[in-house]
Amino acid sequence: MSFHRAVSFPVAGLAAALGVAAALPLPLAGVPAHAAASAALSRSSFVAEAVRRAGPAVVTIDTERTVAVQGGGLPRGLLSDPLFRQFFGLPQAGPSQRTERGQGSGFIFQADGLILTNAHVVERSDKVTVGLQNGRRVEGQVVGLDRLTDLAVVRLNGGGPWPVAPLGNSDSLQVGDWAIAVGNPYGLDNTVTLGIVSSLNRNATKLGITDKRLDLIQTDAAINPGNSGGPLLNADGEVVGINTLVRTGPGAGLGFAIPINRARNIAGQLLSTGRVSHPMIGVGLDNVRDTSGNPAQGGALVSAVQPGGPAERAGLRRGDVIVAVGGRGVGGPADVVTAVERAAIGRPLDLTINRNGNRQDLQVIPAEMVRRGPG
Repeated sequence: MSFHRAVSFPVAGLAAALGVAAALPLPLAGVPAHAAASAALSRSSFVAEAVRRAGPAVVTIDTERTVAVQGGGLPRGLLSDPLFRQFFGLPQAGPSQRTERGQGSGFIFQADGLILTNAHVVERSDKVTVGLQNGRRVEGQVVGLDRLTDLAVVRLNGGGPWPVAPLGNSDSLQVGDWAIAVGNPYGLDNTVTLGIVSSLNRNATKLGITDKRLDLIQTDAAINPGNSGGPLLNADGEVVGINTLVRTGPGAGLGFAIPINRARNIAGQLLSTGRVSHPMIGVGLDNVRDTSGNPAQGGALVSAVQPGGPAERAGLRRGDVIVAVGGRGVGGPADVVTAVERAAIGRPLDLTINRNGNRQDLQVIPAEMVRRGPG
């Protein structure tokens, strides 16, 4: 089983187009017009109303970036030899360039033309072009992005007014709620799929994604390449998540979205400061294992402690087992990561540990994670 970010790199041209002739029902003799209209209304779907509310704000994001390409797999020594290049008519020494194009989705969440999408849709892009549902295409500018949560904000360069998707409350979601995914998979604009919320708080590390800090909404609404950054709607047409991951391989029905409450917080930080602060305590964590070496239920084993970091200053040692954070029990390493991410930088966080069979209470003060590179 593997997971892929739902972003597509479109292939030029479409192999075939499918046309289906829809048979339109004829009015029945003797049936009053108002009765026919009532029957038509009764077949109206809540999905149609939800998409009508949010759909105009869903956009296609096309990106371009220029990458350097070393020529032809030939040894660098030969490529740098001017006689060799002259003999074979090769261009002046140096890497050639090519343009890579990608495509994803997003949605306008503020009337001044601000778009939420995934960081992996727009990172390292030289040019961003946004396509609206009405056919208009506008250049966009990346305001900021955060790779750790895979979120980005893009600003439209142009005059509005812009359609806006209403934001909901992802904390009020329950398993079994309707979930509507909207996006542009494979470049097919305004595609809508329906499912339910399959699970909540799926930690990205449990999916084998170790470079992200995310608690995800799981849904069986189809999310395909190109859906990345598009909205996940509730039955009222409110955005409750941002589509980001899709399961590939046999057994479909596993899509994942970033909760909108988390995205709203990240977007606020990107807009106010251009960057996002992430708390850390400076530990490496592993599963607690039984005598057979299999993962055991409950607790997170401290496998490493950063010298001079918050955890070391608080007295944590390698081999300790964290069993509770902030008074809540820990089922595994992902629970500790989630609790730390939700903590405030500089404010004490209560830990309960098991050290050689003895329970102890400690206080650690999270510090800001230092990251290399932009985002």
